Amino acid sequence: MRDALKRAVRRAGLALAGAGLVAGLVGCTGGAPDGGGKGSGRDEVIRVTPEDGAKGVAPDGPLRVELDGGRLERVRVTRIEADGGAEVPGRIAADGLSWTPEKGTRLGLAAKYGVDVVALDARGRRTARHTTFATAVPEHRFIGYFKPENRATVGTGMIVSFSFNREIADRAAVERAIRVTSDPPVEIAGHWFGRDRLDFRPERYWKPGTRVTVDMRLRDVAGAPGAYGIQQKRVVFTVGRSQVSTVDAAAHTMRVVRDGKLLAEVPVTAGADKTPTYNGRMVVTEMYDVTRMNGATVGFKKKDGRGEYDIPDVPHAIRLTTSGTFLHGNYWAVPETFGSDNVSHGCVGLRDDKGGSSESPAGWFYDRTLIGDVVEVVNSRDRTVAPDNGLGGWNLDWRTWKAGSALR
Repeated sequence: MRDALKRAVRRAGLALAGAGLVAGLVGCTGGAPDGGGKGSGRDEVIRVTPEDGAKGVAPDGPLRVELDGGRLERVRVTRIEADGGAEVPGRIAADGLSWTPEKGTRLGLAAKYGVDVVALDARGRRTARHTTFATAVPEHRFIGYFKPENRATVGTGMIVSFSFNREIADRAAVERAIRVTSDPPVEIAGHWFGRDRLDFRPERYWKPGTRVTVDMRLRDVAGAPGAYGIQQKRVVFTVGRSQVSTVDAAAHTMRVVRDGKLLAEVPVTAGADKTPTYNGRMVVTEMYDVTRMNGATVGFKKKDGRGEYDIPDVPHAIRLTTSGTFLHGNYWAVPETFGSDNVSHGCVGLRDDKGGSSESPAGWFYDRTLIGDVVEVVNSRDRTVAPDNGLGGWNLDWRTWKAGSALR
């Protein structure tokens, strides 16, 4: 396996030998790849309705994806954090410039949806956009948007996390109404981050093969004055194999350990001196075969307000924090960067080919990753990631974690 990976690294290096050095990404880069600069005319604008982050959306829409030019390659609108993650039926118009749901489609109440769009420009180059929105919640009700999904298979670092649509006044009542158990059994405790987020985890990572059950008995529970829960459901997920990857920012390497055995050591580039990568344990929460990364969305802006970087086709993107830390493929940095220099805006980059290749180090790692896997960064110049930034709760010791329960 290590010989195969080395060959893949060499192939990726030859493919990228002509690329110019560009640092970074979503919380990570330092310029745009060739062809993506000002005035290139490369990218088509993907417009999604409702807008990203919208709340209180009516169940009958409007829901639409539009493109100025080029052609939509795929559109997926999915109900997330719900049983099965049902996809909203719809179709792309014959001219490829719009997507609409099937006639008569009605979204669920009190539900969160994700929109994933990949489009092609006139030259066949890909760009992507991901947005989310939430539908209206009945008056005087509250719900918890939760992860992971029902029937999911996850990594051993998965944390059960609830984000409520309103502040919870009686946190003890709500925590008592959510029961998380496992087979084989272990002690599991809740921890509140503020008044609208409740996470659950055991003292140590789950053992592979563990079956975890989340019983939500929130219906008619008074979480706040005049606000009652509506959820009454059970979610079951399974813990898969163990995989913990350790990124050494000083050594520019990542060691991938599967079930206690070293799977590979991969050269990486981490955050530059002025924009270092967080230290600490982070959990994979989202994975995209291609996504867009714009520095303006995470605070890296030029004087004119545009992002310091805007890369429309970042391959093999694995989210580690809510604030924008990703582990992702990088096709624009020169091959010598990986394993020798840190140039990003805070992300961890692995060498990749433009368009993404399963033979590259980034593609190899992406294909072997699960939601819930752990990536730990050491020897960076930055602070430890906050425990509520993504699923960073493993950075709290067990005593501190349990002290955050409303039932203590």
